[in-house]
Amino acid sequence: MRAEQRMASRMMWDLAIAPFAEFAFMQRALAGALMLSLSACPVGVFLMLRRMSLTGDAMAHAILPGAAAGFLIYGLQIWPMTLGGLIAGAVVAVGAGAVARLTVQHEDASMAAFYLISLSVGVVMVSLRGSSVDLMHVLFGTVLALDDAALVLIGLVLAVTALSFGLLWRALMAECLDPLFLRSVSGMGTVVHFGFLALVVLNLVAGFQALGTLLAVGLMILPAAAARFWTQAVLPMVALSVTIGAASSAAGLLLSYHLSMPSGPSITLSAGAVYLLSVLIAPRGLLMPRLARRSHRTA
Repeated sequence: MRAEQRMASRMMWDLAIAPFAEFAFMQRALAGALMLSLSACPVGVFLMLRRMSLTGDAMAHAILPGAAAGFLIYGLQIWPMTLGGLIAGAVVAVGAGAVARLTVQHEDASMAAFYLISLSVGVVMVSLRGSSVDLMHVLFGTVLALDDAALVLIGLVLAVTALSFGLLWRALMAECLDPLFLRSVSGMGTVVHFGFLALVVLNLVAGFQALGTLLAVGLMILPAAAARFWTQAVLPMVALSVTIGAASSAAGLLLSYHLSMPSGPSITLSAGAVYLLSVLIAPRGLLMPRLARRSHRTA
């Protein structure tokens, strides 16, 4: 019996703990992914509550030309690519908002147009200089290759996001629930809106170093969408989304290590599996409300 317990413990160690305990690159990847979960998942909750989930996806594509410009000039260096991504994201956010406010087109349509143009321009720019390997790095990231500069960047974004939520929490809640009321009692509506978009861009720029521009939004939206099936209160939803994001990050890194899968898609797939499971078995999902109604009728 003790031998079986020791064997099970050894197997658990080899599967779940040894990769992080023995390899520095796995420790860096886990640290970066956990910080991204703490920073991006709360932003994803508010994106979902504001019905702007696809806006987050559009912004993730929109940062590609700026990152590509930094790549063309300086190569795969984090700070030039980050600065370029920030500028490109800000230009697309302001441009889409201006088109929506000054023309007959709605913001979702203008955002879609801008992000499609940005994605095409970014892919062409990367292809002008780099190989397919460089393009894959920009599009899908390399969380297993995070260095000190990338971890510092993600940590700074986490600090800015936490400070912003501390200062703007009530205003963000008011704009989610009743934006017209916020505009009627305060002139902060536009400031909060564009400030929140700036937080989205910041977290996407931090995330594309690990997950790439195409999958950076996955760690932002999927844990938040899964948490929505379990609770209606915002604070528990934020806490649960961070927990799901952290667990998905660890599970994705372990899948990548043991099965030689790409790390970014593995993390996103892990979060997607939690989302699908939540759709089925969560209290606000597909099965549980129907089972509860059926048991109530039979009673």
